[in-house]
Amino acid sequence: MDVSSLGGPGPQRGVGVVAPFDFALDRELWRWVPDEVSLHLTRTPYVPVEVSLDLARLVSEHATLGDAVRTLTTVAPEVVAYACTSGSFVGGVVGERAMCEAMSRAGAVPAITTSGALLEALVELDVRRLALVTPYTVSVTRVLEGYVALAGVTVTGCAYMGLTRHIWKVTYREVVDMARRAAARGRLGAADALFLSCTNLPTYDVIPQLEAELRIPVISANQVTVWAALRRLGTRAVGPYQALIDASACAGTALPGQASGAVLPDVPEEKQQEGWT
Repeated sequence: MDVSSLGGPGPQRGVGVVAPFDFALDRELWRWVPDEVSLHLTRTPYVPVEVSLDLARLVSEHATLGDAVRTLTTVAPEVVAYACTSGSFVGGVVGERAMCEAMSRAGAVPAITTSGALLEALVELDVRRLALVTPYTVSVTRVLEGYVALAGVTVTGCAYMGLTRHIWKVTYREVVDMARRAAARGRLGAADALFLSCTNLPTYDVIPQLEAELRIPVISANQVTVWAALRRLGTRAVGPYQALIDASACAGTALPGQASGAVLPDVPEEKQQEGWT
C-alpha cells in the first residue's frame, strides 16, 4: 500500500511526563493512551538513594521538576504530569499543589501529579473509605496514609512490601495477594475502593481481575496519572473493565460495605518487610 498520498499521520496531541530516574514502566503508561495522543517522557537526574522518604523529597524538588518540564517544552505538550506517587505525596496536600504550580510556571501548561490525580479519582468515584497496597517501607506507607487522611478519606486496611529498590520486578501474583489482604473487612469496615500505589508497580492487567473479585473499584498510580492528564485534554483513557475509565464496569462493582474478611494487626514501625497496617 502506498501511504505517501495520505499526507502523513493525523494531528498529534501531547502529554509531557516527568518520571523519577528509576521509572521502568513506560510501556504500562502507554496502554491507557488513545491513538491520537503521544506521551513525551523525561526523567529526573539520578541520585544514589534507595526508595525512601529521602528519595521522594530529592526527586520532587521544585528546581528538579522545573528543569525536567523545560526539557519537554520543545515538543509542546498540552499538559505535563509528574508520574511519581511518593514524590508527590511526601509534602502533603499543600506540597502537591505547590509542585503543580512550579511545573505550570516552568512549562506554561496545566500540570498534575500522581497523588493529585489519586485524590481527583477518589472524588470521581465518591470514595470515602480506601484500602491501600504499596511496595514501600512502613515509613513511606504511613505518609501515604496521612496524605489521603488529609483529604478526608479513611484508610480501612493496608498491605505493604517494604521494598527499597527494583519495585518494577514485583509480580502480578504478589500484587493480587496484597490487594486481597488490604481489602479484607476489619474493625474500620469495608473499603469503597482499593488503590495500588507507586508508578513503578505493575498493575494494568490485574485491575479487571481485582474489580471482578473484590466488587469495588480498583485504581492504580499509573492509571490515575494517565486518566487525569487525558481529562485535561478533554479525552478519555482506554482500558478494559476498569471502573475509573468504563462506566459500565463501575456499574458492576458492589456498593460500599459488601466485602468481608479480617484484618491483621499493625506491624511495628521498624519492621521493614511485607506486612499490614
